Amino acid sequence: MRTEEVEAPARRASDAFVVRTRTPAQTRAEGGRGQLLNSELLARAYFGAGWEVCQTVKMLRVVSWNINGIRRPVQGVANQEPSNCAAVAVRRILGELDADIVCLQETKVTRDALTEPLAIVEGYNSYFSFSRNRSGYSGVATFCKDNATPVAAEEGLSGLFATQNGNVGCYGNMDEFTQEELRALDSEGRALLTQHKIRTWEGKERILTLINVYCPHADPGRPERLVFKMRFYRLLQIRAEALLAAGSHVIILGDLNTAHRPIDHWDAVNLERFEEDPGRKWMDSLLSNLGCQSASHVGLFIDSYRCFQPKQEGAFTCWSAVTGARHLNYGSRLDYVLGDRTLVIDTFQASFLLPEVMGSDHCPVGAVLSVSSVPAKQCPPLCTRFLPEFAGTQLKILRFLVPLEQSPVLEQSVLQHNNQTRVQTCQNKAQVHSTRPRPSQAGSGRGQKNLKSYFQPSPNCPQASPDIELPSPPLMSTLMTPKTPEEEAVAKVVKGRAKASEAKDEKEVRTSFWKSVLAGPLRTPLCGGHREPCVMRTVKKPGPNLGRRFYMCARPRGPPTDPSSRCNFFLWSRPS
Repeated sequence: MRTEEVEAPARRASDAFVVRTRTPAQTRAEGGRGQLLNSELLARAYFGAGWEVCQTVKMLRVVSWNINGIRRPVQGVANQEPSNCAAVAVRRILGELDADIVCLQETKVTRDALTEPLAIVEGYNSYFSFSRNRSGYSGVATFCKDNATPVAAEEGLSGLFATQNGNVGCYGNMDEFTQEELRALDSEGRALLTQHKIRTWEGKERILTLINVYCPHADPGRPERLVFKMRFYRLLQIRAEALLAAGSHVIILGDLNTAHRPIDHWDAVNLERFEEDPGRKWMDSLLSNLGCQSASHVGLFIDSYRCFQPKQEGAFTCWSAVTGARHLNYGSRLDYVLGDRTLVIDTFQASFLLPEVMGSDHCPVGAVLSVSSVPAKQCPPLCTRFLPEFAGTQLKILRFLVPLEQSPVLEQSVLQHNNQTRVQTCQNKAQVHSTRPRPSQAGSGRGQKNLKSYFQPSPNCPQASPDIELPSPPLMSTLMTPKTPEEEAVAKVVKGRAKASEAKDEKEVRTSFWKSVLAGPLRTPLCGGHREPCVMRTVKKPGPNLGRRFYMCARPRGPPTDPSSRCNFFLWSRPS
């Protein structure tokens, strides 16, 4: 490689110029590689007359973004077209990122909720992996420009959800997993593979497999999720190494949900046993540390961003949206573009973060490769445009019916039961019609009926004579014991005092109510550090305090040494 370095731009550079030396000796001295620049003018100005521009090539730009809900419009879109803001947001996202391949994580959409405007965007072919366990949870999607149409696409890492045609293959040895475990790892919609044919600037064609992943989060309150996360990491590594062994270049990109080094976390010095985290140890085994000669740091993949920016501090990709930590860049780097060693060293021209892109609690990350994509003639079967609901073909009703196999005996019993039910229903209707009184039987009187007219005498008991009247129920006053004049006087006094007490209580209740209404809401307390009004939050974590409200400092979260960041004020709100 050249000793001079030209900084590659973070934004798209579709046309790159390959610059070589004029003489073969100079070319061999440079290792046979050219330097990619964004314009011919820049190339000649930088290298001077001793260099020549010999050809132009297309560069491949890939971007990854944890979008935190594909149906949730990004900022500014809802005000433009509220009728279809989610679809407009997707088109706007793809347009602003301007990448050949865009990998999205945490789409939070299931197949039944996926609409055609979200899935099919003009100029792109898309591929989705859905969560099969929960609605509005997890999920990944890959959008490829038509000039980067993959030759194969597959959902999941285990191969259990792979179709007969168009799958990527190369699964490796997964004997350490049970079938139930593999199905559970792939059922949350966390991995999507697309395989592309690429051409280097020398004209050589290669196979490149992109693994779009949304790795699980290890909840401290649920130890089983840490086990699930580490098993997902293990499955991801087995699949990636199997693809490498088969001759394909591999890029793992997405939200890995682990900050690898202390430089990748805002508060690593205060975290207990930071280096001992199982996720960080796994990344140590997967990645190569280019600045370390130790054999324990020679993995098959390279963190492309740290390859270009090994000492860049504050390079974070995720911030807490609840605490407003993005304002003070108080976050961590959880999103990566990892490439195999040969691919990164030979073809990666830039690796970048886009913290200025808003709309999620994550920011996009990406890379630029000095290769061009060779599009497939037809999209793989996994492409969303081939789904029956989007393919434009009419579905037969038989697709929605499940055949029910019944034995002849069962069918005969069902018919008999239906006939008996039909006959019994007819008999009941006839009986109802026969017992309904006719107008002549109901009597011509329009006055109020006697209570005795609603009762029928029992057939087992002898009927009473019509001349005998039923005794009326005794009044309550006749059952009470007569009171003396003194007792009646005491009762009147007690009753009067009870009424007065009730009236007083009612008056006090009304008075307190109107005082609370007219006084307005309770005054918001001031935080102890800045003496500024606090904000009210609600506990959403399951536990004894779920649903309780509390006050805290309204400033965004930041480093403890920054006086403009949030103070530690906390106060429970009194129940209203």
